[in-house]
Amino acid sequence: MNSFVALISGLALAGSAVAWNGATAASIPTPVRPVSNGLALTPPMGWNSWNRFGCNVSDSLIRGMADAIAASGMRDAGYQYVTIDDCWQVARDANGTIVADSARFPHGIKAVADYVHSKGLKFGIYTDAGHFTCQHRPGSYGHEAQDAKTYAGWGVDYVKVDWCNADGIDAPAQYAKIKEALLHAGRPIVFSICEWGSNRPWEWADTTGNLWRTTGDIWDNYQSMVANADLNMQYWRSAGPGHWNDPDMLEVGNGGMTPDEYRAHFSLWAVMAAPLIAGNDVRAMVDTTSREARITRSILLNKEVIAVDQDSLGVQGMIVQDYPPELQVWVKPLKDGSKAVVLFNRASVPSEITASWWRVGIRTRKAEVRDLWAHKDLGVMQDRYRATVPSHGVVMVRVTPIAD
Repeated sequence: MNSFVALISGLALAGSAVAWNGATAASIPTPVRPVSNGLALTPPMGWNSWNRFGCNVSDSLIRGMADAIAASGMRDAGYQYVTIDDCWQVARDANGTIVADSARFPHGIKAVADYVHSKGLKFGIYTDAGHFTCQHRPGSYGHEAQDAKTYAGWGVDYVKVDWCNADGIDAPAQYAKIKEALLHAGRPIVFSICEWGSNRPWEWADTTGNLWRTTGDIWDNYQSMVANADLNMQYWRSAGPGHWNDPDMLEVGNGGMTPDEYRAHFSLWAVMAAPLIAGNDVRAMVDTTSREARITRSILLNKEVIAVDQDSLGVQGMIVQDYPPELQVWVKPLKDGSKAVVLFNRASVPSEITASWWRVGIRTRKAEVRDLWAHKDLGVMQDRYRATVPSHGVVMVRVTPIAD
């Protein structure tokens, strides 16, 4: 039995006031350390250019994506940040100010930010803590305060800071320097640390950034998605309002996984309270005649699953049952006292998975169950919930205890 299982089960059985049952105010976990900038009190939601477009970024792409995020329903579902990843920058001028690619961004970055804001969205940008970015564009090393003020002047709301070309640099100290630069830039800016878990950020980044990568880059395939989930789930103690573990961006809609695998991807990110940063071509989602577009919309716009991710209690969920190891039960306590429960089938065939109330952390014998993908109330169940789960797929339910 892992430590989270021991905690959630032991406390529930003992009837402790700090059990994950949400029955009293004393039972609500709180962050160990205060949030420094008051931002990202729930995991950030938005879109980033890298997964689908790589270096092929431009003014027209970002404006088109902002249009599509508004038109597709993503904005109304909670996706806020539209972020340009690497390759927007080409040089520094004589004063050291970062310069955007004038061919790709002929009107400058501020004009793009203004357009994104006009759509009721927020604007994000990318840099690197080292001397150069991963695509060998100018990094922010030695220009931390200058870049932060430049970004604030452009109207930037979110900065992703990578870790390429940073040999010999101390990560906690360098990211702390960037944090201070952003705090004094004159504009609230969410700080996303992207050093891939190389320097154990779960041990120090909760007082530095609003989110930090716990994994290497995700790829658009099932094996990569599961590997990142397995790594990220280990650090559940470090997450909380304003500071989140980040297993990397979403691949939903990019074509490398089946619909069941994409639903699993989205469900696992939600139950882990991970940032929900889409990486697909959102413009394709507007096509109501496309089956692929309909599936992608049904996943990315599932407001019941999004509500689990965005729950204000801010607890990262964890595996509480994995025997046999291919058949897993994940649980995330929610502020209203209910539990989000994901039955995840890693086997190659459809399989039955059972979640017992005591293992989920529910102390009553009866509970109401709602299927978050079928959007259907399943009724009152006693002692357990059982379902047949598709291969590489999930069944995700919300379980609400009923007082005995």
